[in-house]
Amino acid sequence: MAAPRRAAPWRSALLMLLAAQALASVGCSEEEAIPEEWVLLHVVQGQVGAGNYSYLRLNHEGKVILRMRSFRGDADLYVSDSTLHPSFDDYELQSVTCGQDTVWIPAHFQRPVGIGIYGHPSHHESEFEMKVYYDRTVEQYPFGEAAYSDGAEPGQKPPYAPEDTPQEEESVLWTIVISILKLVLEILF
Repeated sequence: MAAPRRAAPWRSALLMLLAAQALASVGCSEEEAIPEEWVLLHVVQGQVGAGNYSYLRLNHEGKVILRMRSFRGDADLYVSDSTLHPSFDDYELQSVTCGQDTVWIPAHFQRPVGIGIYGHPSHHESEFEMKVYYDRTVEQYPFGEAAYSDGAEPGQKPPYAPEDTPQEEESVLWTIVISILKLVLEILF
């Protein structure tokens, strides 16, 4: 009678890797749909070293959306209307996911707005592309009250506002996926 063969440890690790990739591809498409109301203003590509910042300045008025994708490494996004050099210690808005980073800059932020792109120290260098969009759905009344394109009364919150979406859910998912991948790579190598 032959002894049952045990699966090699690398096979289970490979299965975990494939499952993580499948989960990542189902959860997020490479290019998400952009609403018709968004107008592309700029596309910025660059690189930032581990533990360093690259700074940009936004002068455009109105509600602006920053969407940044890291091609290599992990670049994080920090935004402030009180300093032109925001950091992880001094910012008003942030997005620090392992995937696509998105920040909605409200129309009431004072211009210029400082944008800091931070290269996470887990990678020697991070390469990124950031697209800057203007959101035309918000129109300003002369007295500062916002009117929404869905016909809501001034001062009434719209039924859906992008800044109300829980970014933590996507961040947690990506953190788990990256942790699994790191574990698999440690087992394999």
